[in-house]
Amino acid sequence: MASFNKVILIGNLTRDPELRYTPKGTAIAKLGLAMNRTWRDEAGQTKEEVTFVDVTAFGKPAETLGQYMKKGRPIMIEGRLRLDTWDDKQTNQKRSRLEVVLDSFQFLDFGGKPSGDEAAPARFSAPAPAPASSPTPTPTPATPAGPPAGEEAVPDDDVPF
Repeated sequence: MASFNKVILIGNLTRDPELRYTPKGTAIAKLGLAMNRTWRDEAGQTKEEVTFVDVTAFGKPAETLGQYMKKGRPIMIEGRLRLDTWDDKQTNQKRSRLEVVLDSFQFLDFGGKPSGDEAAPARFSAPAPAPASSPTPTPTPATPAGPPAGEEAVPDDDVPF
């Protein structure tokens, strides 16, 4: 049976990234992410739910997160779920925790206007595989002949978004 393990989350850091290094020099960053969900119940009352997720990053992404991210900053992460299990030394019971192992991330703001050496990369991910030797042409979408009946054509540079 096929399986698929992919997570995409957007939220705010709950604490500064905790950056450490293995004896071989690999960077490991631990971070906490909070995602808010707001809705209205049957009575019209606004309700809010917060979900907290632990995230672990390795290598260059871990170093970048440790350098640029701080508590409260928004970020989008992509990764996979991993279940950690261990024996609790105090109670001798099996414990487990679900966490996200980061594959790539994207900063959603810079906390101001960085310039020069302070500028952080907007997106970081693992290197993409090399392209095929003969790329396939991308189809061009068909454009409509004109605006629907009763509507006026709007030039592209006047579109409000």
